[in-house]
Amino acid sequence: MSVASAKKRGASPLAVESPGLVEIRWHARGGQGAVTAAKTVAELALGQGKHFQAFPEYGPERSGAPIVAFTRLSDEPIQLYSGVEHPQIVVVLDESLLKAVDITKGAPENAVVLVNSELTPPELRLRYGLKGHRLYTIPATRIATETIKRPIPNTPMLGALARITGLFTLESVIEFLRYEFGKKFPAKVVEGNIAALTRSYEEVRGE
Repeated sequence: MSVASAKKRGASPLAVESPGLVEIRWHARGGQGAVTAAKTVAELALGQGKHFQAFPEYGPERSGAPIVAFTRLSDEPIQLYSGVEHPQIVVVLDESLLKAVDITKGAPENAVVLVNSELTPPELRLRYGLKGHRLYTIPATRIATETIKRPIPNTPMLGALARITGLFTLESVIEFLRYEFGKKFPAKVVEGNIAALTRSYEEVRGE
C-alpha cells in the first residue's frame, strides 16, 4: 500500500510496531548529513520523554566516504552499547550504496527501508534486486537542491521518515527546526529546510 493511497482513505501513516525499543541504522556518504539526522531524531525523542542514543561509526571522516550512523529510541533506559545490528528502520541517503553495502543486513523481514532515489520502490527493487522489507523512496537530493539550494538530503529524509513511521509528527520537526536552526542560520535557510521537510512528507512513495 502506498503512503498516498493510505492518506486518501484516511488511514494513519505506517507506524513501527514497537512500543519499546526502536533501532534505526543510517547509511550515507560523508557530507550528506546522516549523523546530524540521527542526532535530530534522538533530540525529537527526548522531547517526547523517551530515552535515546545516537552515534556514528566510521573511520577518518572525509567527504564522500561511506559512513554508518545509529539511533535508538526507547520508553525505558537503554542498556545496549554496540552498533545497531537488527534495525527496524534503515535509512539510505545515497542510492549508490545499494551496490556497495548490504544495507538490510540483519534487518527483519518487516523492516522499513527508506532510500533517497528518483526511482519508485518497484523500479528500485528491479534495478538492484532488492527483496523483502517495506520499501519507500523519496528524491531527497532533488528536493534539497530545489528548496535549500544545497544537495544535502538529510532534512528531506526526516520528513519522509516522519510520514512512514509515525515516530514523530511533522509539526514537531518543524518546531525543532525553527528553534535549533533559527539559532544558527538566517530565516531564509530555516524556511528552505521546512519547505524540504514538508515536501518530502507529502511526496514519499511506498508500495
